[in-house]
Amino acid sequence: MKIFKIVGLTLALLVLTLPIQAQAESALEDILSSGVLKVGTTGDWNPMTMRDPASNSYTGYDIDVMTHLAEDLGVKVEFVPTDWKTLVSGVSSGKYHITGSASVSPARAKAAGYSVSYFSLATVPLILAKNADRFKDWDDLNKADVTVAATLGTTQEKQVKEFFPNAKHQIVEAPARDFQEVLAGRADAHITSNVEANKLVEKYPQMMIVPVSAPKAPTPIAMLMPQADQVWINYVNTWIALQTERGLFTDLGKKWKLLN
Repeated sequence: MKIFKIVGLTLALLVLTLPIQAQAESALEDILSSGVLKVGTTGDWNPMTMRDPASNSYTGYDIDVMTHLAEDLGVKVEFVPTDWKTLVSGVSSGKYHITGSASVSPARAKAAGYSVSYFSLATVPLILAKNADRFKDWDDLNKADVTVAATLGTTQEKQVKEFFPNAKHQIVEAPARDFQEVLAGRADAHITSNVEANKLVEKYPQMMIVPVSAPKAPTPIAMLMPQADQVWINYVNTWIALQTERGLFTDLGKKWKLLN
């Protein structure tokens, strides 16, 4: 009988300490105790996150969002360089507490947790304007004599294989970018979000968005966090809900021309 009592007492103590252990292991606790919010960002997605190599500083929609999050937490923000192929592993391994915007995908959700979504994107193809007569819709790109570029580790890497099974696929690794392959003539087209597409055409007038019948793959975007850290995920989701009501995402969307 004494053995059963000891076992029962041990189990009870374990149950009582579980919430304390969970809280101590949360990224939220680490952020508050260290005074620093570490954010993984690629710095290569205009207008979401853009890195200035000269000053090693970042600007963009994501950067503003994370700065506001850090302010509300009462901590400093530190932007940690990453790339698309290591975005998930970086947050899973604790290299940073959270990422900037990332497309919601089942593949990423297998290894990392997501916040609720606060914005949505769709995919469009870009080409050189001189090829306007050759490419007028999606099917024009899905041909054996067409090369479509994508950046390794991005959602678009999977989409080019899905959308254009008959085309050649030119997959480049960061810091190289898929649109650079089009500009250099090594690829006929690449695909990206409608938001980045507008910025690229504005910066490179020799490029154009293919006037497709409709964009493909409307996709919500959200922040990536450690999958098992429900304490941290709950905090961020609460913050997103509050800032949505207060108009933060709408205001930043207008500032960075994500919204009309």
